Amino acid sequence: MASCSTMRKIDNDAIEKIGIPGVVLMENAGLTVVEEIKKTLGELSYKSVIIFCGRGNNGGDGFVIARHLFNAGVNVLVVLVAETKDIKGDALTNFKIIQKLGVKIIQSVDGQYLEEIAASLYLCDMVVDAIFGTGIKGTVSDAVAAIFDLINSSGRCVLSVDIPSGINGDSGKICGSCVNANKTVSFVLPKVGLLNYPAADYVGHLVVSDISIPMSIIQQQNININTIEKDYIKGLLPVRIANSNKGDYGKVLIIAGSTGMTGAAALAGLAAVRAGAGLVTVGIPKSLNPVMEIKLTEVMTLPLEEDDDGILVYSSIDKILDKMRKTDVLVFGPGLSVNQGIADILEAVLRQSNIPVVIDADGINALSANINVLKECKCPIIITPHPGEMSRLTGLEIPSIEADRIEIAKNFAAQWNVTVVLKGARTIIAHPNGEVFINCTGNPGMATGGTGDVLAGVIASLIGQGLEAFDAAVAGVYIHGAAGDLQAFEKGEYGLIASDIINGIPAVLQQLALGK
Repeated sequence: MASCSTMRKIDNDAIEKIGIPGVVLMENAGLTVVEEIKKTLGELSYKSVIIFCGRGNNGGDGFVIARHLFNAGVNVLVVLVAETKDIKGDALTNFKIIQKLGVKIIQSVDGQYLEEIAASLYLCDMVVDAIFGTGIKGTVSDAVAAIFDLINSSGRCVLSVDIPSGINGDSGKICGSCVNANKTVSFVLPKVGLLNYPAADYVGHLVVSDISIPMSIIQQQNININTIEKDYIKGLLPVRIANSNKGDYGKVLIIAGSTGMTGAAALAGLAAVRAGAGLVTVGIPKSLNPVMEIKLTEVMTLPLEEDDDGILVYSSIDKILDKMRKTDVLVFGPGLSVNQGIADILEAVLRQSNIPVVIDADGINALSANINVLKECKCPIIITPHPGEMSRLTGLEIPSIEADRIEIAKNFAAQWNVTVVLKGARTIIAHPNGEVFINCTGNPGMATGGTGDVLAGVIASLIGQGLEAFDAAVAGVYIHGAAGDLQAFEKGEYGLIASDIINGIPAVLQQLALGK
């Protein structure tokens, strides 16, 4: 994935270093969009398409599209949302061509011809949005917003060129108003903002097209923002060998649970087992042991000291540390509740651990009481906050975090030398070195209690099976979301519960193992 500035650098390098004229890149971009239009409309003759164009290169792409559709017998109307004097360079070259061809052009800068445009939209077969692309700055004007409203209310199939107009290509913010596309054709690489919300709701089906920029130019940018692809996860999946035993697939310890929150501990433990861990132990307040023995069959328990409220106390630390010496990975936090004793236990664990630690839920709340302990850690740390927990860690308001999820996660990971799994729609996984993955699996049905506990168990299970902490976080997030998608397909989103996701994990792992 590319930021807008990175994409501009790629374009400029292709032009200046390789010598590909900008007008050729514009031609190639327009042709790829025409191919997508053909896939939607089929035979082009006698179809009617309206193309909304701005003054910049995005509009220039639109002019190329208009020419090719016009030559193919399409009834083309170009609505120019700009002054003709402001069109420059390659865009101007292509604008002059469609003028000479006799393509019908309406200029609407300050709200002119809205009734005529509305009537044409009612009669057309498709709308192409080539107004702003990634070049938008500030908030769209009222006149342009009125055009967006006409497009969005037309009921016609809308295809956006590179990015729906009105969307910030880096953050995914809506700049006051935007086009709601059915399909977006993004060039060379998807823009980061396209996968972030709220923009992701307006992109429709995303197509990434090749416009013949050499791969060497792209690779020189050292792009470190990625989407998680199935083939990448297949390459990370631990191999199961015939001559092996339970000890070969990891020993996972989960410190979790308190009175009223046994479910969190059980879900994390069961998820770790379902994701392939060889041995899983859940450390819980000792009064909960009888019920956990009933809840958990394949998972072992470790009864620990507690207070009168059924919450772990610091005197349990020796037993925890002793168990950690025989363990490959630790999960700390699901359902623990919050008090000073929990914070003290976590601090002692982090100071002394030499195994990876996944900090989740109440573990994150405990960490916020003394975040500086992270500077003293010698073991890999993964934190899995939702936006509210991230707010407590950073002191930032939740809206500020949601508005800039990638940068918030990147900066925190770098500052504290931890892997950050910032949960939510399009979960972000950030490495301290600046590498970021964005996950596209998952669905709204997973917005229910316990799904985060499941994720913590899956990540720990993968670490136990030999993955590095960051790889386990990336793979775990993908598998967790894919399991939710599989179960939502079978059961629907409304009634999806966390244990459904656990039940979907084996099928996802099997599909990955078989290369499906």
